[in-house]
Amino acid sequence: MVAIRVIREEGADPLVPLPSYETAGAAGADVRANLPDGASVILQPGRRALIPTGLRIEIPQGFEVQVRPRSGLALKHGITLPNTPGTIDSDYRGPLGVIVMNAGQEPFEITHGERIAQLIVAPVVQAMFQDVEALTETDRGAGGFGSTGRS
Repeated sequence: MVAIRVIREEGADPLVPLPSYETAGAAGADVRANLPDGASVILQPGRRALIPTGLRIEIPQGFEVQVRPRSGLALKHGITLPNTPGTIDSDYRGPLGVIVMNAGQEPFEITHGERIAQLIVAPVVQAMFQDVEALTETDRGAGGFGSTGRS
């Protein structure tokens, strides 16, 4: 288990729960909106907004936190995250906000304390990029999008 240290932003509602896993087998911890004065945000179709969580997190070196949409919000309301998965690097200490987009047909109200996204803790491997004269050959070669056909 990896420990993620969390502090609340000044003025954040301390009654909004910290990110949590809702089931024993959950890969993602749900994170909640922590809106100023407990207000709500109406997100019109096609629009996006940065929703505050009221949190700052400390991720151990060698890990990242990925921010992903919640499938129920996506299916039922068209609510998604346009930069999925968003990455929070281990050296970032600023406020944790979630960019939320309404890809649905109706306005959607994001309420204070609502679960808006999920956080996935993942290991990071950094690579060394090497400038070379040629790449090894493969059966696929330079075949791009759709080059392997449909099955």
